[in-house]
Amino acid sequence: MILDRTAADIAAAVRAREASAAEIAEAALSRAEERNVAIGAYLSVVADVARAHARKVDERIAAGESLPLAGVPLAVKDNMCLAGTRTTAGSKILANWIAPYTATAVQRLLDAGALPIGKANLDEFAMGSSCENSALGKTHNPWDLSRVPGGSSGGSTAAVASAMATIALGSDTGGSIREPAAFCGVVGFKPTYGRISRYGLIAFASSLDQIGPIAKTVEDAALVYDAMAGKDPCDATSVDRAVEATERSTRDNLRGLRIGIVKEFGLEALEPAVRAVYEAAYRDLERLGAELVEVSLPTADYGVATYYLIAPAECSSNLARYDGVRFGARVDRPSLTDMYLRTRGAGFGAEVKRRVMLGTYALSSGYYDAYYVRAQKARTLIAADFARAFEACDVIACPAAASPAFEFNAKADPVSMYLMDYYTIPMSLAGLPSLSVPCGYAEPPGGTQPLPLGLELSAPLFAERLLLGVAHAYERATGHARKRALPAIAASAVAS
Repeated sequence: MILDRTAADIAAAVRAREASAAEIAEAALSRAEERNVAIGAYLSVVADVARAHARKVDERIAAGESLPLAGVPLAVKDNMCLAGTRTTAGSKILANWIAPYTATAVQRLLDAGALPIGKANLDEFAMGSSCENSALGKTHNPWDLSRVPGGSSGGSTAAVASAMATIALGSDTGGSIREPAAFCGVVGFKPTYGRISRYGLIAFASSLDQIGPIAKTVEDAALVYDAMAGKDPCDATSVDRAVEATERSTRDNLRGLRIGIVKEFGLEALEPAVRAVYEAAYRDLERLGAELVEVSLPTADYGVATYYLIAPAECSSNLARYDGVRFGARVDRPSLTDMYLRTRGAGFGAEVKRRVMLGTYALSSGYYDAYYVRAQKARTLIAADFARAFEACDVIACPAAASPAFEFNAKADPVSMYLMDYYTIPMSLAGLPSLSVPCGYAEPPGGTQPLPLGLELSAPLFAERLLLGVAHAYERATGHARKRALPAIAASAVAS
């Protein structure tokens, strides 16, 4: 079926008029109806919007346009605006809010010919590492429905992994694209901070949030990135710098490249099966011709603590706008203060409240210098460590996650959940381009089948072309992405 092909293949077929965008839209909507009940990747399916865009794509193709993403089914994380659709951020406080405009990143993909199929589930306001914090529904990992898909972009990755979409948009603040991509066996790419416009992205932590693609292959991720990247006058944080096209950054080997293995990210503490997968991934990099060199990130261990001061501080400021006055849900009470309190108490979930309280405390008088300012200084040191490390290597390789997907409610303790982003947070704090590419499978303790793992690759600022080229060479040589298939346990549940 055409839906099981890559985005590059689908677009080529539509451009050659071997298939129509309208046919693909109907097939994607049918598959979403069939599978979403079991997996819960979508909070809403936007059938009318998909059909309308499909008609436009077919008209543009007939007129001779060559669209890079012609007819490619797209899942949009539900913290990104799509005009006329319910846009919730996974929160009760926005459960019925209709977006009045479309986010720049989304619009650029629509202009390139992509077809929006649905708005994907997420941890509320993108705060979480499992997609369990959504107030509006549960998303299951297509590999094992008893396990989480990862977060916060769990709905987006589950949609691609289950072939309900061919590409998806996620947002990554501390690992929210890369970790769920590793859990679901797909490619998840966080570009350099400022490379993709954040206009129309519902803010969590503005100095960290970055939109990025989720796809079946590195080539597809590059196609999506090329369509989105570039300066946006609507976003003051988007970088005014020429974009180097990455679609043709493919390479057959890694000869002449130095790949850094971070001393502080040793594999000794990992489960033996997980450790074996990452050790094999490192050997594969060597087999492709790369020289592995040890690099040090002395401040890496401070990443989680630093992140969980900066991100909550920014979230407490950003979420102050949800007060029951301007937009979103409102709980009417006799006094203004009581209305504020009741609205936010009813509208926000436990994790959002936890982070707002932590951030407000860190920014409060008497604690600002002790916590927030100190965390910003640590962030500067982390970025400096990466700059020194890249003097000795071209790309850094490390695990994307310390384990395969875990079962629901397995990490009820917030701190254990926060530590899931140990390997991804430092790159976010430094604003670096980073991605997760499938690297193998390991059976978790008590599991019944091997589950995917992802190799995280990171490059210097604005080195997306180099990064995607390395990932493509690894993907092509190992074939882990090509081995991906909806497992029998998930397939049987979907069929039922």
